[in-house]
Amino acid sequence: MDVAIIGAGMAGLACAETLTRGGHKVALYDKARGPGGRMSSRRVETSLGALSFDHGAQYFTARDPAFIERVSRWADDGILAPWPAAGYEAWVGVPTMNAPIRAMAANQVVHWASQVDEIERSENRWHLRVDTRRTLSFDSVIAALPAEQAAPLLRPWDATLATCADSALSAPCWTVMVAFSEPLATNTKVVADDAVIGWAALNSDKPNRTGPSAWVIQADQRWSATHLEDQPDTVIASLLERLAQCLMTTLPEPIYVTAHRWRYARSGNAGCGALFNANLHLGVCGDWLLGPRVECAWLSGTALARKMIA
Repeated sequence: MDVAIIGAGMAGLACAETLTRGGHKVALYDKARGPGGRMSSRRVETSLGALSFDHGAQYFTARDPAFIERVSRWADDGILAPWPAAGYEAWVGVPTMNAPIRAMAANQVVHWASQVDEIERSENRWHLRVDTRRTLSFDSVIAALPAEQAAPLLRPWDATLATCADSALSAPCWTVMVAFSEPLATNTKVVADDAVIGWAALNSDKPNRTGPSAWVIQADQRWSATHLEDQPDTVIASLLERLAQCLMTTLPEPIYVTAHRWRYARSGNAGCGALFNANLHLGVCGDWLLGPRVECAWLSGTALARKMIA
């Protein structure tokens, strides 16, 4: 089959890996400019040199035997390393969090900066309208997107798939990335489960990171929802003030600071694994079908490919 996968994050790429091993031809389309998704990293220049912030997923764990084996191969390839500060099971990409995504994408046909606006079906073929310009034809279409983005694409063709997506909406997250000219006056490297800060970490403590002292501060999901439409400057001021309180220290003037609003950060859990309409050759995968973990995205994408091959 010629298969189009909309979304080239962990779920979409895991699906593509299994499908291509099964002999199918796969093309992925993603509106982002490059690999990462919710495992994104942002490279910036500061007065003290370049650094990268892992402003999406901070780390991940592996529990399923198949995913443990995949993680082990990534580690052998030198693109994953343990990060003890987050726990004995925590893994991070090196030199940035998106390293596994980059490695997976390198072996696939991925069209970046390609927004799929609509899918249509005629004469037993799927047609994708990309960036309102091109209409492309495929045997099968997979939506590997956050639930909120998958639902409107699926609804005209399969109400069951769309309803499943509607049941697993994501929680938002405001994220602040900040760098200082010198380390903060604290031995603490991680702040978690605060009423304002859901997670904050010394990003520069992760393996193979270079550059000045850098922190990633991710707001609690309830706080993020309440302040979703706040201006970035207001969010930055609030989260920096709270970080100083949690660390019980005074923060120096940053040499770099910015904020990023994730509207679809922590996924829901529809409890469906992966779904495929064999009559229409239409499928859906993503972490929201299993739970808000990187491992769940990989498992969902792999499970969908196996359904299709079977």
